[in-house]
Amino acid sequence: MARIDDLCINTIKMLAVDAVEKAKSGHPGMPLGDAAMAYVLWSRVLRHNPKNPLWPNRDRFVLSAGHGSMLLYSLLHLTGYNLTLEDIKNFRQWGSHTPGHPEYSPAHGIETTTGPLGQGFATGVGMALAQRRLADLFSKPGFPVFDYNIYGILSDGDMMEGVQSEAASLAGHLGLGKIVYLYSDNRITIEGTTGLAFTEDVGKRYEAYGWHVQHVDGYNLAGIEKALKAAKKEKTRPSLIIARTLIAQGCPTLENTSKAHGAPIGKEEERRLKQFCSWPNRSFYIPKEAAAAMGKAVKIGRALEAEWQSMTGRYRKKFPELGKMLEDFGAGRFGDGWEKALPVFKPGDSIATRSASGKVLNAIAPKIPQLLGGSADLAPSNNTYLKEAGDFTPERSGRNIHFGVREHAMGAALNGIALSGALIPYGGTFLVFSDYLRPALRLSSLMQTHAVYVFTHDSIGVGEDGPTHQPVEHLASQRAMPRLTVIRPADANETAQAWKFALTHNGPTSLILSRQNLPVLDRRKNGYGPASGILKGGYILSDSVGKPDLILISSGSEVHLCLEAARTLREKRKLNVRVVNLASWSLFDMQPQGYKDKVLPPGSEIRLAVEAASPMGWHKYTGLKGAVIGLDHFGASAPGKTVFEKFGLTPDNIVRTALKLLKRR
Repeated sequence: MARIDDLCINTIKMLAVDAVEKAKSGHPGMPLGDAAMAYVLWSRVLRHNPKNPLWPNRDRFVLSAGHGSMLLYSLLHLTGYNLTLEDIKNFRQWGSHTPGHPEYSPAHGIETTTGPLGQGFATGVGMALAQRRLADLFSKPGFPVFDYNIYGILSDGDMMEGVQSEAASLAGHLGLGKIVYLYSDNRITIEGTTGLAFTEDVGKRYEAYGWHVQHVDGYNLAGIEKALKAAKKEKTRPSLIIARTLIAQGCPTLENTSKAHGAPIGKEEERRLKQFCSWPNRSFYIPKEAAAAMGKAVKIGRALEAEWQSMTGRYRKKFPELGKMLEDFGAGRFGDGWEKALPVFKPGDSIATRSASGKVLNAIAPKIPQLLGGSADLAPSNNTYLKEAGDFTPERSGRNIHFGVREHAMGAALNGIALSGALIPYGGTFLVFSDYLRPALRLSSLMQTHAVYVFTHDSIGVGEDGPTHQPVEHLASQRAMPRLTVIRPADANETAQAWKFALTHNGPTSLILSRQNLPVLDRRKNGYGPASGILKGGYILSDSVGKPDLILISSGSEVHLCLEAARTLREKRKLNVRVVNLASWSLFDMQPQGYKDKVLPPGSEIRLAVEAASPMGWHKYTGLKGAVIGLDHFGASAPGKTVFEKFGLTPDNIVRTALKLLKRR
């Protein structure tokens, strides 16, 4: 190992150790063990420009083993990103740019949020899907507009998580050759050695997945570089480089032990480590030679980007239409007339909102080439297939992605696709199976990725498939997730408006759609509020003549039950009844207080919410004098109409419950 290499690697290590010691918390073992191979990747292979972290053709780096975040922060600081030494010193502190696990921050070179193990791995697969799609759309012979690779560092923990297996299988099937992952095989987890629970041959497993697999010594720099370059040459298979490493390498008493995983190594061990590495006993020391060597990334990166910019300038002249599309993708502009392409559904027709969603997708897809997606093997049920867009296969990157029965990998891949900044992905499954992808959905909300989740079969209306397939708690669960916009439209035209929001909202949207047919509301004939009202989350769908005696509040399919109950209460009981469609709680809560008070007047306290789901959360809108008709139990196997009747989701029961409320006032 050359002296300068040794100096740079030790600088990476010691910055990590010092930051963890100062914070009195963190994970020093992984940065100490993996600094050598990370150094080789970042100094000899990775194509990036620290002064423009959003250069479109940069290689992506994903630290899937996000607990080792100080490894990434050290690399970012030393190579010239906008991450200062003060940021390093504020590791894990309030308001710092160096949180305990990496959080998506393109301005600082952090490509994605990681920490929940396996998520970074699967997100990287989504990044590779995006690269393939963009390259097929734009790259031409002599003009490799999108030619970047996705690199990552993985831990033993990553390799145990189920989402990793799902994503690895999909990546191998599709031949995503732009993926190059370094697996730090240190054989240590929090509880002890991996021998306690993980003894499989990972290399053989990945060969079975269709990956290109290599084995290296994690401290042989030449061997690591050779393996990385061989992986980069492999075009038809994703690559896994299994690097044998030692956790806390160089620590006299902690090396190769689980004690080194998640706690500071301590002052005495730090002193002995620095002595072992011939390092000054100073905190946050960066040798000038190491700073200069690592800092070369700025000059190299600027040159790489300048070359690319020159090439794309020639590209725009030779291919002006593609050049215009390239600019549109970068700016998030859709084709002219895309909003006019949104279908308008005929009042009186009856159509499930899942079917309406499919019609909307196919109507707007020609105008929005950025849009692509698929389903977890449920496209015929979710209506997520784009009919004229082709399939994403090993040979061709069509816009229909067959994720297979892999909900979790699908959710994480959507994040990776969205993080391209150029594509808008969507993914579909049954609402009840949203549990399988919830961790990815949560990261989507944390990062505010522009992804659309299509969740169909939204209630006990699923019917005969029974309680295993009938969601009850899922709406409440998703509504509780910060920064996730959940919309449950009541008819086909509201579904079109929900898609309009999802495509223009810079964040994740969850569309909750029915399996059963629902009438298309005749708004003009009945004086109902317009379907665009759901863009405010909640609106007055059917109003009372005077001050409401009662307000019925609902979403989705149950809105129709409330409308029927309101007619009965008005005609037979001469009551002033207002029906409010509260399709999206989060959007409604964002409205000005004056608007919210107009829809739900503080003086009208007799309110009844109706939804075929858990009542949790509805009391926020019904108040202490209101009530909720919902489900505090699982469903049952029977025809959907029968299940609704047996569980009291009928206009008659709404009327009875409303009259009881009115008697109590």
